Amino acid sequence: MQKLLLTPEEAARTIGVGRSKLYELLASGALASVKIGALRRVPVAALEEYVGTLLNSHEGAA
Repeated sequence: MQKLLLTPEEAARTIGVGRSKLYELLASGALASVKIGALRRVPVAALEEYVGTLLNSHEGAA
């Protein structure tokens, strides 16, 4: 079964950014996350949506 939620470190590796950059994206609201108790998790769907917005904004700039 595929994971639905990733740790911030796993999410950062998945999209090819550093841990600090991932936390910046979370803090700015550019990337959605959920809290489970004291744990922060990033839904795989949120990563896909974020990358999609990057692709769409790049296409509009071209």
